[in-house]
Order: sequence, then C-alpha cells, then structure tokens
Amino acid sequence: MRENGMAKSSDIPVIDLQELADNPKELKNNKLREAYEDWGCFRLTNHRIDLNLMKEMKKVVGSLLDLPLEIKMRNTEQVIARSGYMAPSATNPLYEGLGLYDMASSHAVRSFCSRLDACPHQTKVIEAYGKAIHELMMDISEKMAESLGVEVVEEYFKEWVCESWINKYSFTPQTIGSSGVQIHTDSSFFTILQDDEEVGGLQVMSKSGSFVDVPPCPGSLFVILGDIAQVWSNGRFGAVKHRVECKEARVRVSIASLLLGPKEGDIEAPKELVDPHHHPRLFLPFSYEHYRKLRSSQKMHAGEALALLHASTTFD
Repeated sequence: MRENGMAKSSDIPVIDLQELADNPKELKNNKLREAYEDWGCFRLTNHRIDLNLMKEMKKVVGSLLDLPLEIKMRNTEQVIARSGYMAPSATNPLYEGLGLYDMASSHAVRSFCSRLDACPHQTKVIEAYGKAIHELMMDISEKMAESLGVEVVEEYFKEWVCESWINKYSFTPQTIGSSGVQIHTDSSFFTILQDDEEVGGLQVMSKSGSFVDVPPCPGSLFVILGDIAQVWSNGRFGAVKHRVECKEARVRVSIASLLLGPKEGDIEAPKELVDPHHHPRLFLPFSYEHYRKLRSSQKMHAGEALALLHASTTFD
C-alpha cells in the first residue's frame, strides 16, 4: 500500500526462491517481471546460502577492512577501471572498499587474499562464499531470462565475470544525516548485496523519484539491477538509483557481489527481445570494460553514460 502516492519500504518486492519453485511458470515469471520492471530491485529470501557462511564472511571482510592502510593499498590489481582499493574521497569521505575481480575464480580469490596477508581460514571462507554467490547468480540470471521468454544455454551466464566489493562506512555522531555514498546506479547486470544486518542507511529510488529506506533484514539478500540489465533487456528493465545515508554513529559493513558481463565479446540484447517495428535495438553492442571506462572517465555514475551508447547516437 502507498500513502499519498509515496512508496514505502513495505512496497519493495520480496522474492522467495522456494515459493518461486513451487509456483506455476506463468505466475513465477509475472512476479519476477513486476519486481524487475516496477522497482529494479527486490529482497531475496530462502536463497539457500548457508547463514553461518554469511556470518563468517561478514567477520572476515570486517577484519580485512580494519587492516592498516598500507596493506589495503596492496590490492592494486585493477583488471578493469575502478577496481582494487577505493580510498575515502572528497565525494564519498565516509566510504572505503576493497574490490575482488572474478570472485568465482579460486586463483583470483587466492591472489586477493595473498596481497592482504589473509590467513588460510579467511581464504577458505571467501572461496566458499564466492562459489555460493556465483551459483545463486546463475539461478537468478536464468530466471530473469526465462521471465522474458529468452532461452539461454546453461553456460551462457557462466562466462560473465562476478566481481565482489566489500564496503565500509565510518559513521560518527558528526556525520549523521550526511551521505555515506553518492547517488548512483551499479554498472553491473545485477548486484547481490549482503547488507549490514544491524546498521541501516541503504535507500533506493522509486519510480516517483522519492527515496525509500531499505531497512536491515538479517538472513536475507538484496538484489539491485544495474545498467547492463537495461541494455540486455533492451529497455524492459531499468537500473535503480540508490545511495547510502548516515543514520547512526556506527561502522557499517556490506558485501556487494556484481554480475558484470562477458569476459570476452560484447553485451547486447538477445534476438528474442529485438523487433524492428515494436522493440528496435536501443543500444549498440559494447564490451563491459569499455562501458566501465566510459562511466569512470566521464564521471557519469548514475546511468547517464548509456545515452552515449544508444543505437540512435551518431558521431561526427
């Protein structure tokens, strides 16, 4: 329900994976499409990721984010633009993060852990979490495709990179009411967020343009559609703008896992979603790395860079 036309936290869709499995195909696809199209995000429950693994992962990333700056700065292997270590900045002074490119790769995880002097137990936890999240990503991406009537072979999304960001917000009494991270969209296909189970602050923008709080919900995950979802769906899905606001004087930690795009080749809408008369192709094919660099170089962090790749765009 909405009061005075304003969206509320309770309006944000909740997708129960077990309930989806029990529903007829048509009802399942309708519920998914409504979440993707109306909000571009949803709460995910019964996701089958072990809760003890989630808790242990939270402890591990918390300890890595508490490392001395000189150790965190070793994480400088930037496979793509804006990955590695993100230090507090003038734009986001309360935020810092560590990026892990291709968290589904044991080799990449071990390299990441080695740079940060992580112990064997920490490495084992990150590997197990990466594997579990990647399996969940494959399930969600296939369900997204199915909801649009797109048939994808089993290996289709497995060739897409899964990046991880562990995020720390250092909130103090003096920063209450200020921004933890600027308004942005994710550059990913979608993001699976394990949010802080105690400290809130995440807000998503509704279709009306108002921000809606996403309160902590222990044991659940939160899925956020990014710019690549808009491209891949040929405009049927939209990336959701979101931000983090300082609500209380506590450290806030979250784990974001992003399904980016193909390791090789271009991103483009499947042929089933393109019709020259009713649904012409909206975006030119492009590589994910090109898009990430474009967003970074143009300082366009809320989806504006997609306009530069529109199929109707012409250059002199």
